[in-house]
Amino acid sequence: MSKPVTISLDAMGGDIGAEVVVPAALGYLKQDKETALILVGDEKILREMVGQHPLDDRLRIQHASQTVGMGELPSKALRNKKDSSMRVAIGLVKSGEANACVSAGNSGALMAISRFVLKMLPNIDRPAMINALPSIEGQTFMLDLGANVDCSAEHLFQFAVMGSETVAAVTDTIRPRIGLLNIGQEEIKGNEQVKGAHELLLQSPLNYVGYVEGDDIYRGGTDVVVADGFVGNIALKSSEGVAKMILHFMKLELGRNLLTRSVGLIALPVLRKLHKRIDHRRYNGASLLGLRGIVIKSHGGADKLAFMNAISIARKEVSSDVPGRIAEQVKAHLEKREIA
Repeated sequence: MSKPVTISLDAMGGDIGAEVVVPAALGYLKQDKETALILVGDEKILREMVGQHPLDDRLRIQHASQTVGMGELPSKALRNKKDSSMRVAIGLVKSGEANACVSAGNSGALMAISRFVLKMLPNIDRPAMINALPSIEGQTFMLDLGANVDCSAEHLFQFAVMGSETVAAVTDTIRPRIGLLNIGQEEIKGNEQVKGAHELLLQSPLNYVGYVEGDDIYRGGTDVVVADGFVGNIALKSSEGVAKMILHFMKLELGRNLLTRSVGLIALPVLRKLHKRIDHRRYNGASLLGLRGIVIKSHGGADKLAFMNAISIARKEVSSDVPGRIAEQVKAHLEKREIA
């Protein structure tokens, strides 16, 4: 029997911490019999929360005496919190005890600590965050979602390569369609970084479809949308806000009076399906690409369902060896560019 995939969980990170992570871990173990989890954090608290569930080769606790606060400066977390649940969880990936790490903690600290502990893959300048967003065709992956505010054309090109390989690995898409986010599809539009990345992508063997605009993220037509972290993060948060607004207004209008409540009851099956399709919890889990290891960032306010989804993404990336595939493809693209 093959050794199970092991994932370390930063049990103390996020807005809620162990009250979400522990139930999510126990729930995930029920649905995936081939994965082992390591809960990292205050051992006393975690043992109490685990309760009667056995601690065995599929679930164990790794004590960590410190916690990284959600508002803590990444530099201070890196320098002063060497025994934080976040750092210990990432360290387990470095040592080989875990195949991946999932944390809902401070994004900046997670990026800084991951980069310091795991290091970057060869030929990758910066890590990038990628996540799936709902679209008419099913889903569209987008990166970077906040790791890099200022990016060069070369950085955007590297993001495209990493995004293409990741999506190919986790969705079995043969040649993912790559779009470059811009303020228009005309050749003359965009800043110098975007125009430079456009030229690099045109010369590459990637399945590049050209410039895309914000609404194209949700209309489909592309599998991967590439942007710098400033633009990407705003697009992500905007989409989450729009989804919440739609659900809020639907509930408000359907509960306005007896007639609308009656209509709501009739339409309930359709409304439930709509809610499921745009529920951001089912898309929770952003991958930190470009590292010598797998790290998944869960939303800070994630509930049990959302955190379980983040664990599932980590599991898929381990099975597909995403870091290894990215390193191989980036090297191949660079070699082709040098020959050309």
